[in-house]
Amino acid sequence: MYCNLLWPKRELALDAPRGDIQLGYCLTCNHIYNYAFDSSKVEYTQAYENSLHFSPRFQQYATSLANHLIERYDLHGKTIVEIGAGKGDFLIMLCEQGNNRGLGFDPSYEPDLADHRSDRVSFIQDYYSEQYAGHEADLICCRHVLEHIADPKDFLKAIRRALAENHDAVVFFEMPSAKYTLVNLGIWDIIYEHCSYFSHDSLAWIFRQTRFQVLNLAETFSGQFLTIEARSARDTTVTNNKLENLSQFVADFDNKYRQKVSFWQNELNKIVKSGQRAVVWGAGSKGVSFLNVVDSSHAIKYLVDLNPRKHNMYVAGTGQQIVSPEFLTEYQPDLVVIMNPNYEDEIRQRLANMNLAPRIRIA
Repeated sequence: MYCNLLWPKRELALDAPRGDIQLGYCLTCNHIYNYAFDSSKVEYTQAYENSLHFSPRFQQYATSLANHLIERYDLHGKTIVEIGAGKGDFLIMLCEQGNNRGLGFDPSYEPDLADHRSDRVSFIQDYYSEQYAGHEADLICCRHVLEHIADPKDFLKAIRRALAENHDAVVFFEMPSAKYTLVNLGIWDIIYEHCSYFSHDSLAWIFRQTRFQVLNLAETFSGQFLTIEARSARDTTVTNNKLENLSQFVADFDNKYRQKVSFWQNELNKIVKSGQRAVVWGAGSKGVSFLNVVDSSHAIKYLVDLNPRKHNMYVAGTGQQIVSPEFLTEYQPDLVVIMNPNYEDEIRQRLANMNLAPRIRIA
């Protein structure tokens, strides 16, 4: 199902379409892929809402990332193309901070949300394809897109062909880290929209296979994200130095996944028996995945999220209502389950500011 597709009515949310997830692992390049993925079941429209920029913690990260790219690659007065620009938040940030010009591609883009914020950017409400190869750029930015694409190699080949002999332009990609999912048991990041789960090795391998020179490969956002910076390669020789050994984590994953799900099922059962009120904080993919994997219908009635575009909407598959943090002053929860540990400090502070002191658990 779409984890980030909002439903205006509970009945519609409960009937949200679903798909199978069957993960396979490549021993050669450490790549994980959903072999049951069917791209015809996935369509990104304006109803798809995955912006994280309402969180101060995430905004701080995004600002730091934008500054890094601007300074490292002298992005001042340059042209930036963002593939999968969403609602335009990061592209606008890059253009405002570096006095750049920007063009964003995304079928889920909503003109009313961003046009008034900057005259430096424009958007095309469409998927990026080779028909747009004529739009030259000093930086091609693509964040949290590659893991959604059924054939990422063909997608990167198209970008490489668009660059032709432009060896100065930089491409920057960001995505969830497979290592974090395996090692830190970030199991709530396993969602249908993500057909690929990239490791350091598989990400470097696919860029080199598509004639890119890898400039930098890093873990960011407390290890949850993987980023790569590259340029079109002059040398077509492909080398691949394996950096990680994830095979043991893969072998152990099924058992540990089941243990974690069982643990949380027991915790939610305890909540029901005790008559306490619990909420989940975070109505993104992690929160939606959590509620669908465990039997949450009796224990959890509400999800909390800072994004006002999600308020009063309903969770795909399970039908819980998404509410604002202010709702909790009336609801008075006994327990708040936080879906992402990176946001724990800001959530604790928000609760304290509302004079609330529930128990806090990290899912």
